[in-house]
Amino acid sequence: MKLKLSCILFFGMIFQLDAQHLSTDTIFNGTQTENIVSRRLFSDSLCSSFLVSIKNEIKVHKHVHHSEQVVVISGSAVMSLGDSVFTMKKGDVSFIPANTWHGARTTSAEPFRVISIQAPQSDGTDRVYK
Repeated sequence: MKLKLSCILFFGMIFQLDAQHLSTDTIFNGTQTENIVSRRLFSDSLCSSFLVSIKNEIKVHKHVHHSEQVVVISGSAVMSLGDSVFTMKKGDVSFIPANTWHGARTTSAEPFRVISIQAPQSDGTDRVYK
């Protein structure tokens, strides 16, 4: 969570953005039927953040033009990141440089939920699947 807060505070000082708050309970209320649900949280030209919930898996892909920080807020998954494979669980953080292949397969009964912070701003158009 410190990474997200730093991003917002840093950019808030430069651009004087209004403080904002969201509860994940209001975004994901009920049973998830889709494999991947993604909700944009906050965004400016330098940074985008999303709340992502993965029921089963997100296939291996890369982002050509931006890096990504992932903060796990619930669930667990086996994640591939470049040549590494490891388990991620609540409280774990990973950094994914631009052009790095990565994916995740949920291993918990509950969906794997993360806050994804992407810089610069992302609209998803630079995502390439393997």
